[in-house]
Amino acid sequence: MANTNLILINNVTLPVLGFGVFQTPADQTAEAVAEALRVGYRHVDTAAAYGNEKGVGEALAAADVPRDEVFVETKLWISDYGYDAALHGFEKSAAKLNVDYIDLLLLHQPLTSNFDLTLEAYRAMESLYTSGKVRAIGVSNFMPEVLSDFLTKIDVVPAVNQIEVHPYFQQRQLQALHAEHGIITQAWSPIGGVTIYGNGQQRTLDNEILNNIAEQHGKSPAQVMLRWHIQEGRSAIPKSVKPARITENFEVFDFTLTDQEIDAINALDTGTRSGPEPSSITLESHGTPIPEA
Repeated sequence: MANTNLILINNVTLPVLGFGVFQTPADQTAEAVAEALRVGYRHVDTAAAYGNEKGVGEALAAADVPRDEVFVETKLWISDYGYDAALHGFEKSAAKLNVDYIDLLLLHQPLTSNFDLTLEAYRAMESLYTSGKVRAIGVSNFMPEVLSDFLTKIDVVPAVNQIEVHPYFQQRQLQALHAEHGIITQAWSPIGGVTIYGNGQQRTLDNEILNNIAEQHGKSPAQVMLRWHIQEGRSAIPKSVKPARITENFEVFDFTLTDQEIDAINALDTGTRSGPEPSSITLESHGTPIPEA
């Protein structure tokens, strides 16, 4: 069985399976996170741009779980890039989450159209890390060329790069770059929910190979995909608001995929992105201001 935790480059422990709240309505977030904590999740992933950090904070405050047992992860949005803006972005997120510190703070996107702002925001995050206000820092949606350039210009190597990874889009070149620098690959859309919307592909959940593997283990295709991530050393962030699915997605530590099954899933890679192209995200197209706490 795989370990339930990963160790970040700075020796901070990251629960390998997180609970995601992307697109979870603000008025349903507290209830969904509370259910996840009840089931046993100890890692919650949100973002300033999701508009539901307050709901996460409400669930954390109400839970019968000590703060230091829950790994809280959030992301700064591009509207809060720049040094001072990023510091204020952190304060807004911490206030909404009702926490004194954040376990992992990420840049949500590289702002390739104004990379200086991206660098200034990360330098602000480096100062937050040095001061102990965040326990680890990282990035999200940084592609190989951007990440390679970025690494030459910063002091603290990102602990994590959260990217689109599922059986149809595996980003092996980028994952290899992560491994070279000690960066954990964290998968958003880990069970391919994004394939519902993109490129005319069959949904991962309907894939015959994944369903056959699931049948062999008495598990669901979603559980097989999450187990695949875990055995390959990635962090994964599944999301749901349905109690049964929240529980199902957590029940992935009691079986092991064979090497042949891992190879069969790896062979499903199409190289086709279903989410947005990271370089298309600009202040002009996506620069929504993040409200105050």
